[in-house]
Amino acid sequence: MYTLKQVPSEAQIKKYIRKAVFGENLHCPECKSRQVEKYEKRYRCKKCRCKFSLTSHTWLSGMKLSYEKFWLILWCYVRKVPVQQTIDLTCLSEKAVRHWYTLFRSNLPLNDIILEGKIQIDEAYSKNRAIIIGKQIGSRKLVWEVLNKNSVDQNDMINFMIQYIKPRSKVQSDGAKIYKYSKYYWPYRHKSDNHSKFEFGLTSEIEGVWGNMRTFIRRMYHHSSPEKMPEYVSEFCVRFSSPEIFESPLTFVKKTLPLVPTR
Repeated sequence: MYTLKQVPSEAQIKKYIRKAVFGENLHCPECKSRQVEKYEKRYRCKKCRCKFSLTSHTWLSGMKLSYEKFWLILWCYVRKVPVQQTIDLTCLSEKAVRHWYTLFRSNLPLNDIILEGKIQIDEAYSKNRAIIIGKQIGSRKLVWEVLNKNSVDQNDMINFMIQYIKPRSKVQSDGAKIYKYSKYYWPYRHKSDNHSKFEFGLTSEIEGVWGNMRTFIRRMYHHSSPEKMPEYVSEFCVRFSSPEIFESPLTFVKKTLPLVPTR
């Protein structure tokens, strides 16, 4: 494994993780008591006798990597280092790298954004999956949904708007029929481009998002399967909407490592 300046010492990484998981004061993840003592390489709560480690109640539970190698692969992930280059840099197998990238993706924040004001919406199809993305114009806010089918019907679009679009927003899209009667089920104002007439002014931002997403998936993962497509789309959209999470391994750890009680 290469030694990079971006990788702190094991002691410093443990300090970062401890603060991200427990805050300023170490406490029992079960009963929250601060009556904790060091027990060999772990900790033990004097009150409820729970034994735990820095990572045992997080998604890092059972981690086999050293802290330095974990930090290095996380650095590669937040910096969007492609899989093959990460293999060369970390000296891990492709299976291990893809496993860790999947683990990082699966612990990204949930899609809880609601769009309002002027919004562009579009749908696309890839790997037998239908993808809907909405973008609040002039912002980085994205909402998305990946359907296990190769087309989007009117009910799919209505459900998408109910979940992610604030009522009475101004929606801009192409002229697809799925938008024609949707406003009778969800209140919004609608304008559309006719792409067959080379009209793209109302959907230019969302068209740019599609191009960026395809480039990201191809560069980062080299290829995608139907099973992985929803994960890759979600990762791209979170990176686009919340770039602060990916500023560094430290910001990623702070945002994604809450305690998960076992009881």
